[in-house]
Amino acid sequence: MPSLLNGCARVTVQLPVAITRETVLHVARLARLELSDDEVLRMQESLGKILGYVEQLGELATDGVPETAHVAAERAPLREDVLVPSLDGEAALGEAPRRTDGGFAVPGFLDE
Repeated sequence: MPSLLNGCARVTVQLPVAITRETVLHVARLARLELSDDEVLRMQESLGKILGYVEQLGELATDGVPETAHVAAERAPLREDVLVPSLDGEAALGEAPRRTDGGFAVPGFLDE
């Protein structure tokens, strides 16, 4: 049974054996996706293959392999900061459909 890290604790999870049509439809609803019957079938097959791969990974001998919280590098390589000329305000706003106070006017979304 595979184990996943949750902070510093080890949590054991039981992976489902197969992905059902209902599971695909549930995930699609959560993601607000409308899937055709063909797409549901393709997703069911694809997700089933992914779970099969995860189950194979769970069979690997990992004794002596240190656990990691993430696989990303500790620090991302950054380019040197270099001052370069930028667009003047008028050029930047030249194609804006709406402007306000020298900036872009966008629809509000916090008051919805």
